[in-house]
This record gives sequence, structure tokens and C-alpha cells, in this order.
Amino acid sequence: MEAQKVILPSGKEATLAASPTLTPSENQAPKVVEVSNCRVVVFFIGGAGDKESYYMVGPYNNIEDAYKSFAGRIRQAGRSQFYQAHYLGYSEVRGGWDIDKYVYKGIPDKSAPVYIVGHSLGGWNGAHLSKILSEKGYKVEMLITLDPVGEGALVWLGSDVYFSRPEPVSGYWINVRAAPNRLDSSDSVANFGEQWRVDSGPDVNAQMDVNHARALDMFINPVRDSASASDILFESINTYIDGGCRV
Repeated sequence: MEAQKVILPSGKEATLAASPTLTPSENQAPKVVEVSNCRVVVFFIGGAGDKESYYMVGPYNNIEDAYKSFAGRIRQAGRSQFYQAHYLGYSEVRGGWDIDKYVYKGIPDKSAPVYIVGHSLGGWNGAHLSKILSEKGYKVEMLITLDPVGEGALVWLGSDVYFSRPEPVSGYWINVRAAPNRLDSSDSVANFGEQWRVDSGPDVNAQMDVNHARALDMFINPVRDSASASDILFESINTYIDGGCRV
């Protein structure tokens, strides 16, 4: 609506401000509104010698490569405003004090879906974390364990890991076991810690010709048909954003 000119009783001319154009009442089409506090949370949890050194070796930042790769994918898709990710070491998700400091405080509220991507000892502790969070009322949407390690009694002595075998609780579980044709030093570390041989439970249980340290390869190489763990994670997050982050 354009501004209008009127003549006042005094004889002076004045201009009335234009009124805003309103949506006709008969237009009942749904309005799409971005919900600013809608978030998905992903924890990338590294193993021995990943975020911090292990027996004077490392850090190698193996899971950080997956963390950065996925952040770039989220950014390219224009989803960053809905995405919150944390790169943690395996020892930062064990014990009440650490979980309170590094995990609970990293989740906006219990309505936010939580995704856990753990490698090596981080896969072992991350699987335990999935149950702990679920029992506290958080929604663990997906667990991805990349060649999880922790079965060996010897590794318990020098590592901040849970002693019992994990009993994961999540909406979807992807497990990848590294089974390289050519071994390297990282595979010796995995053998020392003893790979967790997951025979049942995961929705996807893949075996891959890749060395233990190659967390990124396990994350981006196909595990189901032509889809990688990264693809399945991305698809799940997109589904939530499209369905739950708009009203």
C-alpha cells in the first residue's frame, strides 16, 4: 500500500505512512520457520594416541580427520546452524566427572539427537557412553564404532577404559572392523589392545581392508551397498533437520 496525502483542518498537507501489506486471511499455506535452537550433536571420540599421546607416542589425531571431513560436508550443505560437533579423547568420556564436563555440557537439551563416532579405544568407550546417555534420558540416534578396541586385560592397566564389554543402546549402530591384507604398526597396537569382535548387534557390521589407524577411510568407504558410514550419518542428520527443525 502506497503513502497517502491528506489535508488537515488547518489547511496544511500531511502524508500518512503506508500500512504494511498483510497476508490475506484466505492464504492458509504453511509457513516455513527456522528453529534457531534446533541442534544435532555429534561426538567424535579418538583412541590411543589420538588427541593426546599414549605411552610417549602421538598424538596422531586420527578421528580428527573424520571430524573435519564431516564438518566440511555439513558446511557445504548449508546445515551448519543445526550442527554441533565435539572432538574428544577416549579418556574424556569415561567417569562421571569427565562425562559431565565434556559430554553433558555439549548437548543443548535432551530433545537433541546425539550421534557417537568412536575409533579404537574411543569406539569401546563410545559404545559404553551410548548406554549411559540413553539411561539418562538422552536420545542416542546413531553409534558408529570404527575398529573398536578394548578386549585385552593388558590395555585396561594403562588406559582409562571400561573393563566390561559394552552393551550399546542406540537407534542405529554401524560397526567397522579393520582387516588389512598388509599390516602396519597401528595394527600391532590394535592387537595389543585386542579388537572387539562384534558378532551380533549392529545394523551394519562391515569388514574393511584398511589399517587400524585409518579412521577416515573406515568412515568414508562403503559399508552398505555404496553408502559409507559418513553417508548414512549425513542422511540421518538431514532427515532430522528437514522433519524436526522446521515448523
